[in-house]
Amino acid sequence: MKVGFVSLGCPKNLVDGEVMLGLAREAGHSITPDAKDADVIVVNTCAFIDEAKEESINAILEMAQFKRDGGCKRLVVTGCLAERYRDQLKAEIPEIDVVLGTGEVPDIVGAVGGHAATNGAAPLKLFKSSKDLRGTEHSAPGTEHSAPSTEHPPSARQAPTYLYDASTPRLLTTPKHYAYIKIAEGCNYTCAFCIIPTLRGAYRSRDVDSVVREAEQLAAQGVRELLLISQDTTFFGVDRGERGALASLLRRLNDVGGLEWIRLLYLYPTTITDDVLDAMAECEKVCKYVDLPLQHASSDVLRRMRRPGNRDAYDKLLARIRARVPHVTLRTTFIVGFPGETESDFDELCSFVKDTGFDHVGVFTYSHEEGTRAHALTDDVPATVKRSRRERLMRLQSAIVAERHAVRLGETVRVMIDGPSPESPLVVTGRLEGQAPDIDALVYLDECDPAEHAPGTIITARLTDARAYDFVAVHCPPTPPLLY
Repeated sequence: MKVGFVSLGCPKNLVDGEVMLGLAREAGHSITPDAKDADVIVVNTCAFIDEAKEESINAILEMAQFKRDGGCKRLVVTGCLAERYRDQLKAEIPEIDVVLGTGEVPDIVGAVGGHAATNGAAPLKLFKSSKDLRGTEHSAPGTEHSAPSTEHPPSARQAPTYLYDASTPRLLTTPKHYAYIKIAEGCNYTCAFCIIPTLRGAYRSRDVDSVVREAEQLAAQGVRELLLISQDTTFFGVDRGERGALASLLRRLNDVGGLEWIRLLYLYPTTITDDVLDAMAECEKVCKYVDLPLQHASSDVLRRMRRPGNRDAYDKLLARIRARVPHVTLRTTFIVGFPGETESDFDELCSFVKDTGFDHVGVFTYSHEEGTRAHALTDDVPATVKRSRRERLMRLQSAIVAERHAVRLGETVRVMIDGPSPESPLVVTGRLEGQAPDIDALVYLDECDPAEHAPGTIITARLTDARAYDFVAVHCPPTPPLLY
């Protein structure tokens, strides 16, 4: 079978997709990047907010067209949307043959091959998975293919328990010089706006040795940057009674040959410990980069969000991070327009952003999601006000970035090459240690020959200009020794 694959959503979902591809390939199926050539198409979906659900449904409908009019014989839908609306998806989109939830990743081979794999490969069953996750679900009023609603929410079913390890086949879909490692799955928090614990199950960490083995395997394949991810990366090991596990993991990964950068994403304000910060400061390969989604700064909004902390606690936390990790890059995300957010609450958030001077800020407008605790609240902030607040906060952050970038011009920096720019054959793109792939800005290197700068190599460059969030730089070749 030729398998085509579409993966949507976050890097955590991307890793699930890469595992499914690896399982399918190991079972004898081939992978094709062209949906027109695929015998089976898999759509790995997201369901975090309305916009993500709409994107997922549109992707399913687009791929369903290949089953109606092309050579595609089977359409498989996986991921968070499948976990949340499995029965209704098949009822509303009859082209779908199989729906697999987030705990059924290893069942992909049987789904791709059907009851009898056409190439003689038997369905692969390597891991235990939830066998009966189906509940009764009913259509929401609205358009024919609108995002479904549930009468019986996913929480009424058995929670997913699947967790991959270093022995699990995996086919990378990122550029070959960087890769994500999911060090844990699930979440134990009850943030009012979030459906993830329902869709992903309870928090469960991988074994430290398993993560290290996977890192060694990836480094042997040419990966130079590892990005460690989970719903709360700093909670790693705590569920297993292994306090200090993340700091220990970072120090062990720092010794893995071939790696250049090790980056942490998705940290949580109450689980950032000094031993993790010390490992970040002391380990040469661990990026001095803290990705810390704080969501808001107003105590009233944070309380309704069921988030810990307040403005004062966050100020102290950020001061501690900066004291223990000199030259750290700070990234965060916020939600504006949460139920009950007043203009005063928003002003407090803006003041916090201005006073803190984050390096990177992402801002989302609140999405009123059924199945979350916040859905019981009145969605009382008008959509126009949500958008206006987002735009105002982003303008504020843009001014902060412009001021910080201006100070850095002329600085000599290390840049990891990502590859040629799609906009010009003579421009190479790369990133600073303080820039994560896909979510942060880039460094554009002028007048560089891509053939001389392989992705994953680290070069020295001088920052010459700043354009919005991006830098422009020139390569600084090493000075040859003097000949006497």
